[in-house]
Amino acid sequence: MNLPIGVYAVDTRTGEVGRVMGQEGPYVQLRPYGGGREWDCAPDVLRMATTTERLRAATAYANARSRGEVP
Repeated sequence: MNLPIGVYAVDTRTGEVGRVMGQEGPYVQLRPYGGGREWDCAPDVLRMATTTERLRAATAYANARSRGEVP
């Protein structure tokens, strides 16, 4: 699946939601919601994130930030 840069996708291997940042060789690079270190993912295990998944990731980030776990 060829996802455009900037959309949120789910790595179906882990269930993590990330923002598509680009493509390097055969891999798509995703960055966690709220920022952080990118990870590489094969395009065949990616799918578009649903609205619920994006909201869940945003809520998890906001909660972690309020606890001081992330900047």
